[in-house]
Amino acid sequence: MIDSHCHLADEVFEATLDAVVDRAREAGVEGALCILDATNDAEAARSARVASLWPEVRFAVGVHPHQAGVFIERLDHVESHVRAAVAARSGTCAIGEIGLDYHYDLAPREVQREVFRRQIRVASELDHPIVIHTREADDDTFAILTEEGTPGVTGVFHCFTGDAAMARRVVDLGFHVSFSGIVTFRSADSIREAAAAVPEDRLLVETDAPYLAPVPHRGKQNEPAWVTQVADVVAEVRGVTPAELRARTTAVYHALFRPGPAKGL
Repeated sequence: MIDSHCHLADEVFEATLDAVVDRAREAGVEGALCILDATNDAEAARSARVASLWPEVRFAVGVHPHQAGVFIERLDHVESHVRAAVAARSGTCAIGEIGLDYHYDLAPREVQREVFRRQIRVASELDHPIVIHTREADDDTFAILTEEGTPGVTGVFHCFTGDAAMARRVVDLGFHVSFSGIVTFRSADSIREAAAAVPEDRLLVETDAPYLAPVPHRGKQNEPAWVTQVADVVAEVRGVTPAELRARTTAVYHALFRPGPAKGL
């Protein structure tokens, strides 16, 4: 079992990381993809402890759309900044999370789009998959991926909250779909329909910890051990056993997020 998206280097885990990792292992979670903010030096420093406590963890590094405004006056620095962040963190196998967020608009939309484009180009150069965050920006997200990322760039739409039609659109573009604790919420029927529709070779599960704890832990601080609840619900809607779902999503994770040095670094 793999948690394909979590934020273990977040400061909220600093005092409890040992116990969080222990609980994940006890739950049968053999590894995780830890997402790092390429603009946060403190988080980068904490990632060393994550790697020490849980050597099976791999990393993704990128500029989240919320932080895209850091580059308003220096857009030409995005690529070099991200390349340096990848090189600095051993075990990095993806660029992310990156994308667009038009819900909070914490950075100007035109800046978000340009920072997203530039990071897709870096991913292409390094032969890394990308981890996509998209909120209330789906049309622009798909347009940019089509213009910048195809053919060649792949990755995952993390914390998927769309319907089955959108999931098919993601798959047709060559990307994977990852479901978080939201799939367990009572009101998430359309998301569960999407989880049932995604081809098994494009399916992942995640926690997005410390956010979005699944039922029955909703409202609490999330952690990788609880990816098992996500997997159980996805297995149920797909009509397979939890063991089958866990084995299949683990294989998909390892095929997409391959360890090893980035091309050109």
